[in-house]
Amino acid sequence: MIGDLSLVVACVLVDADRRVLIARRPEGKAMAGLWEFPGGKVEKGETPEDALVRELEEELGIRTKNACLAPLTFASHAYEYVHVLMPVYVCRKWEGAPENREHAALKWVRPTRLRDYAMLPADEPLIAPICDLL
Repeated sequence: MIGDLSLVVACVLVDADRRVLIARRPEGKAMAGLWEFPGGKVEKGETPEDALVRELEEELGIRTKNACLAPLTFASHAYEYVHVLMPVYVCRKWEGAPENREHAALKWVRPTRLRDYAMLPADEPLIAPICDLL
């Protein structure tokens, strides 16, 4: 039996040098120290795109629009107490420079180097589609 189902959303931010942004989870959060793609929970009444626009502004201080989000893939992962279903989008256009508001660190990484970082289990399977894209 799985735990509750949680709908979360993630973004592969791609800069002009074709690098992607990853964020390290801070101390005090579940799975602290692991790396993830920015995003978060979809709140009641939100579409995944609306949630991602909101999360990117809250977490990174950047502004984008739903039209700038291109669906890439999704992840489905069973953690011990929750099953995560995560649509994943690519974003290449936003306003502002990403700033670290909620994470221990941010890092721009070449897609081929993503496996050098300890990623969250739900994010790990996203590396292959990202490498295929970029």
